[in-house]
Formats: sequence, structure tokens, C-alpha cells
Amino acid sequence: MTSATSAGSTSSGESNGTILWPDWLLADASVPPVAGHGVRIVDGLVDAVGPGDFLAATHPDDTVLELPDRVVLPGFVNAHVHMYGLLSHGIPLDAAPSGFWPFLEDFWWPKVEDRLDHTMIAAAADWACTEMLRSGTTTFLDILEAPNVLPGGLDAQAEAVRRSGMRGILSFEATERSGSEIAAAGLEENQRFVETCRTQSDDDLLSGLISIHTLFTCSDDFVRDAFVRAAELDVLVHAHCNEGVHEGEWCEAHHGHRTLEHYAALGVAGPGFLASQVVHLSEAERRIVADCGVRCSHMPLANGEVGGGIAPIPELLDAGVTVGLGSDGYVNDLYEVMRSAFLIHKARLRDPGVMDAHRVLAMATTGGAAALDLEKVGRLAPGWSADLQVVDSRFPTPVTEANLAEQLVLFRSAQHVEAVMVAGLWRVRDGRVVEVDLEEQRARLHEQALRLWSAS
Repeated sequence: MTSATSAGSTSSGESNGTILWPDWLLADASVPPVAGHGVRIVDGLVDAVGPGDFLAATHPDDTVLELPDRVVLPGFVNAHVHMYGLLSHGIPLDAAPSGFWPFLEDFWWPKVEDRLDHTMIAAAADWACTEMLRSGTTTFLDILEAPNVLPGGLDAQAEAVRRSGMRGILSFEATERSGSEIAAAGLEENQRFVETCRTQSDDDLLSGLISIHTLFTCSDDFVRDAFVRAAELDVLVHAHCNEGVHEGEWCEAHHGHRTLEHYAALGVAGPGFLASQVVHLSEAERRIVADCGVRCSHMPLANGEVGGGIAPIPELLDAGVTVGLGSDGYVNDLYEVMRSAFLIHKARLRDPGVMDAHRVLAMATTGGAAALDLEKVGRLAPGWSADLQVVDSRFPTPVTEANLAEQLVLFRSAQHVEAVMVAGLWRVRDGRVVEVDLEEQRARLHEQALRLWSAS
């Protein structure tokens, strides 16, 4: 038998299988972990889950990786990221924006998104994939808004995602704020990318969807067009929704009702709609989300960074809404994002019983996969994709079935992730992303960030 760190193969797609046998297996975030259980992987899929000694005895020709003092759990699903956002980290500012609307109008649009080019976004995508992999993320949805990278912006990012081996859904955030030609080109970019991914049978880890910005940057006809295209392609439509107070107030002033009410009036509020942020929801809007089956994604750290507020996520989950967890391109370590989601709602509701660790872990795995309409992702079960992470479980206090989930959420971060597998292939070993020159990536990102910061 060999250890996870000494086994050299980057593939577990041999004719036989690979058995991972940790001290603890958390195969499904919604159920308790099991001590001594392992997972058998064959041809990129989970073949069996059960007692490690039983799996090893039943499959004597398999490679068995014993993982003492380790826990194996599903890879995280980052349900909302802006990879290009890395380029803005540390950007010089004379003063912080005074609110959400000034954040967009005075800073984010003119000083970040409108300055981006293909070289910048490619460098950011390389580093973002590395950053996500190192912290246990195996799947993500990225939203790119950069009017000057059309056409081909998604292709520039796709090359980086292919190199990383991650499961990526890429989209361009189409908007009319830069004019009708760029708006149309944004929708075309999404549709072309979806269709291109489907014709590349050897690249089933990449896919796309239709993304639009908000109701205050997209006309009714534009929104309808986006949903019609998505229905024809059988993909979701993503939009930012009530991230700050501005959109709801804008809709009330222009349409006489709030954001989700307007999507419902347009006939598009349903399971085909992925609404991100959902920070400021009226009672009527909460009912629409729950009753119509709108999917949501939650970004607690990023919402705090822009002063947006705290989304009513426990209430939405209690109402049966599908909710994933996202980094928004701010802090891409989902352990940090989970920790925020675990704590912030307790403070908001003054109730330490809300948002227990299993619920938070579920948002980062099965919830994210469901929000992105992915099948067989987010859980380690027979027939599901072998997307997983191996994490150091040497906590200061003993691990038990009852406390492991909370120990992971509260006391683990990227530094504790030792190995990551996507579709049966090792993408991180010994805490290092395979076949990646980290310093070269960092130098390229520094160069492109400085180009962005110095642009006139």
C-alpha cells in the first residue's frame, strides 16, 4: 500500500481502480461522516463507497492509498466567481467608494472592467484556477464582464481552464450599459461558447450558460432575448439580483414593483433562472424565489466588501430554495467563504442555531452543483464524478462523527488541502497544483495587474 503523497500517478483511470482509504470519509455533506470508509474510483467516476478494508479486500489488484489523519470529502463548487476580479486586488484608490452604486459607476466599471483585454483576463484565469484548486474547489461558474474583450474573451479564459483540468462553466455578463452593439455581442459570445463546448466531445469539463447583468442595465426586450436563447440551448440564465439596495429601488421607480416581481411579470422567474447575491429581498420577492424555483448563489464575504448587506439565506433554505456558495472573485478560498456563511447569519439573526456546519458544507458542494444545474457532481456516490479533496484532519481536539463538519468549516483553510482530484485525475498533490509553475503565474498576473492599474 502507498500513501497519497508518495503515489506518483496523476490518473486513476486504469483498467483497475484506485481506492482512497482515509480515517474519515464525508461523502455527502448532508449526512454524518464515517470513520474508516473509503472510495473506489474507476475511469473518472466513483465506483463504490464503503469500509476501506472491504474495498481493498474485494479489489486486490487496485492501487490502495492509505490516508491516515486525513478526511476525504467532495470537491467544492464555487457557484459564482469573477476570475478577472483578481486583477483589482490592491488597486490604488484615492478613497473607498461611498456606496454600491458609486462602487459600480465610479470604480468597477471605468477602472476595472472597461480596461480589461485578453492578456489580462488570461493571466487572471490561470491564477484563479490555481487558487481555487489549492483550496479544494473542483467546479466553478465564472462571469466575465469586459466589453473590450469581445469577441473571444471566453476562449481566452477557456485555455487557462483547460490547462487546470477544472470543471468550469464560463459566461459573459451581457449588458446594455456600453451600447446596443456590445450588448448583442455579449449574448452572441455566450451562445457561441455554449455551442462550441458541445461540439468538442473530448472536453466535457467545459460548458457555458447565458449571463446578463441586472435589470437596471438591461431592457425588458434584452432580458427576454437572453431567456429565449437560453431555453433554446437548454442552459440557465444568470443575473446579479439585488446585490445592493439600488436595483430594487430602481425597479420600483421605473416599473412600480421590485426586481423579482419584474422578472415574474416578464414570465422568466423559474428554475431556468440563477439569481446571484439576492441580498435585499422583500417578502413578496422571497415568495417568488421559493414558489417559482429560482436558483440562488450566496457571496457573504463579497457582499460585505461592497457594503451590500447580508442576504436572507437561512430563510431561503428553510423555504426550499436551492442555494450555492460563491466567492465572487474576492476571497477564492471557499473554506473562508463557508466560515463567513456559518457565522454571519448567526449574528444577523442573533441565533447560534442557524446555518449549522452540514448546511454550509452542503451549499459548497451539492447546493452549488444543483444551483448550476449539474448532475452527478458534489457528492461521492457510485456513478458520480470523482471530484474530491484530501484534507489534513489533525485538529487540536479529537475528531468525532458529531464534530467533523464543524471542525472543517471553522478550522480548515487552503493550507490544509493536500490533494485534489477532478474527474479521477489528480490536480493537486502534496499541496501543489500539478504541472503549474506558481511563480511564473504570479509574475504574469503582477505584470497584467500593473498594466490595468496604470491604464488611463
